[in-house]
Amino acid sequence: MTQSANKTQGLTCPECSGVVPIAEGDRIVECPYCHTFSLVQGERGVRRWQVPQVVERERALQTVGNFFRGVKKARDLAAAAEIKDTFLVYLPYWRVEAFVAGWMFGRVKSGKDSTRPIEVQISEQMHWNDAAVDVAEYGVHQVAISKEQLRPYDSDRLHAEAMVFEPSESHTDAMIEAEQHFTYRGRKSRHLRTKFFEKFHFLRQRLSIVYYPLWVSRYEYHKRNYQVVVDGVNGNILYGKAPGNIFYRAAALVGGLALGNLILVNGTWLAGLMVSNSDEDGNILLLLMPIAFGIALIAAGYRAFRYGEEVEEIQKGARKATLAGQSDSSTLVSALTGGLMGDKADMESVMRSGMSVLEELTEGRR
Repeated sequence: MTQSANKTQGLTCPECSGVVPIAEGDRIVECPYCHTFSLVQGERGVRRWQVPQVVERERALQTVGNFFRGVKKARDLAAAAEIKDTFLVYLPYWRVEAFVAGWMFGRVKSGKDSTRPIEVQISEQMHWNDAAVDVAEYGVHQVAISKEQLRPYDSDRLHAEAMVFEPSESHTDAMIEAEQHFTYRGRKSRHLRTKFFEKFHFLRQRLSIVYYPLWVSRYEYHKRNYQVVVDGVNGNILYGKAPGNIFYRAAALVGGLALGNLILVNGTWLAGLMVSNSDEDGNILLLLMPIAFGIALIAAGYRAFRYGEEVEEIQKGARKATLAGQSDSSTLVSALTGGLMGDKADMESVMRSGMSVLEELTEGRR
């Protein structure tokens, strides 16, 4: 076994300089060439991995060309867009692996009007990853990383073929966020009507840095600059911005207000008649359904018009992982409106607009 600390830096054999494949989690490895055993220690206590590039530049450019098409985007985008630069970057991502063991005690619904006690056990291997640098420019907070993709980190090779960013975020914060995400996933494993107690343990935690390849393509449209980010492994669009379609925005606003208020007024009126003529319990949900659908359509039209000048697309898997403790109210609003309501100010503005139209239609009906 190699004893010298300087010989354990990097992922090459200290005897023959051959590349030593290291499975994730291994501390003692054997060189496949000279059969020398070595102790693996990551730089500053954090192991570094890299995911090899699979997608070439030509395929990335083809994917960017497909991104220019879409009803929400400017109609002449594909013809007028001029790609200025396309380059490969390796962004560092914190990756945390842990075995999560926990328990939740509470009650679940049993029958129509009763509940029963239940004990939920969580025993699962979980993974979490998040960008170790500020990705406001690139928009990719997390990527899909499997153990089979990981390769030994080769700093010289990566810097020779692409732009490589070094971690700037705290590894302590990364561990905290990972535990919060694991807690969130544990809670989501079973819905409890009432929860009395919960406890989660995070065992065999492993923190590492993974350098992931991304193709960044910058283009110009009518003297305005935009950017598209393509996954360097599977070739999917992870993030992109494009100019919006003014005709789509206008049609969405008019259609959303018209159809939304139609459902809000007539749908609520019809639901009210059905509820008043029925003796069954639970009909309040029927009364709320047209209100929710009407507000959702109004919100969709309003959002498309107000924010449609610039279209921003983020793949669901590239968004920041959900953490425990985040507002449930925002999740509920997003579920009712398809994620189109925006912040509280947008909600209030849309509600005022919808209610004013509702009052006018009600007065006209009288």
